Amino acid sequence: MTIITSPLPEEDRQVTGAALQETLVDLLDLALVAKQAHWNLYGPRFRSIHQQLDEVVATARDYADQVAERAAALGISPDGRAGTIASGSGLPEFKSGWVGDVPAVEALVASFSVLIGRLRGRVETTGRSDVVTQDLLIGLTAELEKQSWMFQAENRR
Repeated sequence: MTIITSPLPEEDRQVTGAALQETLVDLLDLALVAKQAHWNLYGPRFRSIHQQLDEVVATARDYADQVAERAAALGISPDGRAGTIASGSGLPEFKSGWVGDVPAVEALVASFSVLIGRLRGRVETTGRSDVVTQDLLIGLTAELEKQSWMFQAENRR
């Protein structure tokens, strides 16, 4: 049952809805990965990376909210439940336990790489179904590419 009327034709709504839902799940998982690293981090660059991880969490949560609200505006019920995140995220699993600063940065860079690749595909797909959603995903991709660059610079010597 659709509570909210969508301005999009049904086929475009379905394509856009899938892109938004997949993005929501990936962003919520990114926030969890970054927080897990934040809590378990150790090493000589602890403080700077610890703070940088909080920036990732804030970015992921902010965009997750924007993505979910875009979906709702199109009559698509967003699903951010834990089980949905666990079964639907495309991000690499983050290991449990303490993590050194170098492996933590490497794990975040790997997550960014996967997510950016997935987003670029969704940008292309939504260009045909909904340019407003495409614009949101383009902005998100640019922000994550910036975050990825900053984390990559952390481990270069």
